[in-house]
Amino acid sequence: MRINVGCGQTPTKGWMNFDNPFSIYLSKMPFLMILLYKLRLLEEPQYQFIKFCQLNHIEYGDATKRLPLEDGSIDAFYSSHMIEHLDQTDLGRVLKEARRVLCPGGIIRLVVPDLRKLAEQYIESRDADKFISSILLCQSAPRRIIQKLRVMITGNRNHRWMYDGESLRGILTSHGFLKASVMPPGKTRIKNHESLDLKEREAESVYVEAENP
Repeated sequence: MRINVGCGQTPTKGWMNFDNPFSIYLSKMPFLMILLYKLRLLEEPQYQFIKFCQLNHIEYGDATKRLPLEDGSIDAFYSSHMIEHLDQTDLGRVLKEARRVLCPGGIIRLVVPDLRKLAEQYIESRDADKFISSILLCQSAPRRIIQKLRVMITGNRNHRWMYDGESLRGILTSHGFLKASVMPPGKTRIKNHESLDLKEREAESVYVEAENP
């Protein structure tokens, strides 16, 4: 078994796909989904994402708590552009959960926005506003009631931490994973990876893999 955690709109065919926004619950409650949409508490992109979850059978799973999987039951744990939305405490919980569900020798593959690439682009362009916008660490405070309700439903989707390849490799090692390394786009140690996109968001990403003891 292989899992894609925090899959968003890029689930992996033939894998179990998990995500944890309230949208997953709404995808199981079509009448409530339609009501919130008519009340304009759901914007069009959010409404379309909920329908996408329905069609692609995305399951609810929160890796900061516990995934609905047995110990040592999976061969590969993949997550792309998800952990940057977590603080360091929740990241530690995700990595602990990954250690639990991965079998011995199982592979974790994490894909994140590459802070090094973004910093290099800033040095080249010298455009501070563009750099701050690109790292998504800032979010305008909701001011109107309807904006606050939307945040309650959809959550804060901005970033809470940023990484480059070396920092992420060090974090995986500090949490007990072995052979952590930065992988070139298109390369993986996951066997029979099949439909997994090994170049997902290549222009902005760094790929790091490690092995469960």
